[in-house]
Amino acid sequence: MQSDAARRVGFIGLGNVGGKLAGSLQRYGFELVVRDLDPAAMAPFLDLGVSEASSGAELAERCDVVITCLPTPAASAAVLEARDGVLAGFSSAALAGSAGSGSKIWAEMSTTDHHEVRRLGALVEAAGGAAIDCPVSGGCHRAATGNISIFAGGDRDTFEAMLPLLTTMGRRILYTGALGSASILKVVTNYLATANLVSLCEALVTSQAAGMDLATAYEAIRISSGNSFVHETESQVILNGSRDINFTMDLVCKDIGLFADIAAEQGLPLELSPLLVDVFADGAARYGYREWSPNIIRRLEEATGRTITAPGFPAEIVDDEPEVPGAEVAVRRGDKS
Repeated sequence: MQSDAARRVGFIGLGNVGGKLAGSLQRYGFELVVRDLDPAAMAPFLDLGVSEASSGAELAERCDVVITCLPTPAASAAVLEARDGVLAGFSSAALAGSAGSGSKIWAEMSTTDHHEVRRLGALVEAAGGAAIDCPVSGGCHRAATGNISIFAGGDRDTFEAMLPLLTTMGRRILYTGALGSASILKVVTNYLATANLVSLCEALVTSQAAGMDLATAYEAIRISSGNSFVHETESQVILNGSRDINFTMDLVCKDIGLFADIAAEQGLPLELSPLLVDVFADGAARYGYREWSPNIIRRLEEATGRTITAPGFPAEIVDDEPEVPGAEVAVRRGDKS
């Protein structure tokens, strides 16, 4: 793809994460075309003069890179495979000879099923394009500042073509190998974050029950071997009472369900994974699938009659790290000599 053409980017899905990623591209001068079913999500971009597309096909015809950031595998499939979807636009552009000197790229930034990424990627290639999966990790607050981490799976040439965009949207970019590999690793890391969240809920409730001041308990965990990214973010909004981490229980259920599917395919006798699936299925049934995920602690609050809050903690997390240019992360391989 020509370097000037690579600046024309289509973005489909302007939700909690996608809107922030698209905002980084707009902020740094990429020519952007956007689409979302929610007019409220589109409005901030249109107010800035960003162009909109009436369909996925139109967006794909006009743009050299099409990014999707959607809540479910089914949503991505619908956006690509609809009669007026992205695949139709890629095919039309290829027939018209308007794809430039290289393939158009579909970049899947959703957290999704790696089998589905590979299936849709094959359809993209048949339509004359190239595919890469590049989900993000690190929270909405880091997506807003361009400091989020991004995994990227696909052939190396497609990764190199995407790298200027990826380093604009994120700080740490990890090339993970073949198409679908990034989606597997994103599901793995979200599973670990969920396990950490549930264990932190138990730790905070147990600390209070044992007579500990919760602010002191928070600091003890933060400066100890028990610390984690999840503690420094989600424990704070738990203690504030807002429980607002911009991530909902339905998304947790999807992610840990995908992890469970991967493990089951490999015949792995996991023990913790089924428990987490049950915990969040129960939480979503009790409080609603669109409830904030840290409010899973309510199950323990209700069971114990306790309220796990403390003064002085923020209602939402803001990234206070300076925005710096992104770069590819080198994988440690050890000394092969």
